[in-house]
Amino acid sequence: MINFDEEVRKFKPCLELAQAEDAIYHNDVKDITDVLEEMLQQIKGEKGE
Repeated sequence: MINFDEEVRKFKPCLELAQAEDAIYHNDVKDITDVLEEMLQQIKGEKGE
């Protein structure tokens, strides 16, 4: 039978996974809400002129 607690203690994440996680979390890519917010700011600026 597999000892779950022992297997969890032996677990070490692979290096590629850690590197991918850092790249994902430190990437400053605009999502759709950022794009819409920027568009709304531009529209509001044009109406104020």
